[in-house]
Amino acid sequence: MASPYFYFPSLSKQVNEFVLDENSSRHIVQVLRMVPGESLRLTDGKGLSAIAEIRQANKKRCIVRVTEKQFHEPGKRRICIALSLLKNAARFEWFLEKATELGISEIIPLKTARTEKQNFRMDRMRGILESALIQSQQHWMPVLQEPQNYGEWVGAVQADQKFIAHCGPGNKNKLSEMINTNLSSQILLIGPEGDFTEEEMQLALDAGFAPVDLGVNRLRSETAAIAASALLKLI
Repeated sequence: MASPYFYFPSLSKQVNEFVLDENSSRHIVQVLRMVPGESLRLTDGKGLSAIAEIRQANKKRCIVRVTEKQFHEPGKRRICIALSLLKNAARFEWFLEKATELGISEIIPLKTARTEKQNFRMDRMRGILESALIQSQQHWMPVLQEPQNYGEWVGAVQADQKFIAHCGPGNKNKLSEMINTNLSSQILLIGPEGDFTEEEMQLALDAGFAPVDLGVNRLRSETAAIAASALLKLI
């Protein structure tokens, strides 16, 4: 059975003994009932992982000593999904979880003309990313940006390939046929319920975004974001 996996952002290449945070310590001692001498795995979410041995099992401050470290290189392509904040915050949170499991590099919440107002709690969103990182046992956590104002942001975006998925009329290519895996970065935009406005579409086109479709079915925003994530990541 694999050793338990924990997110520990303070993991360091130079230091070998660490005090884990109270939440992780409590889980180790009270839930997993681990004892000194047993091993667990750590990651900093930035490519570094370690195998560590419990030296002191305390529910408030578990002390571990690293016995092995490894750095995992990021994927060859940087994949970014920019998705409008959604009326139902739980649907956006679901997207964050699944995008992390798929290994998306960066997530950008957008505030568009049709985005309904809502509070964006970065601490809660990051907690979802951390849980998904641990569950999927990965070494790289997506970079989650603060919400961006679409009109100010879209013209400054840099990527080797830029796509926008929308439900409006016009010529579109299938995303699956547009992805060039020899290029190092791709970004895809997805709007809110009600889609992008015509003005927002034109801003994206002027900024070099290519219109794409994700199939014949009309998808919810978060479903479209997951479908696009899977295509971009797995092709």
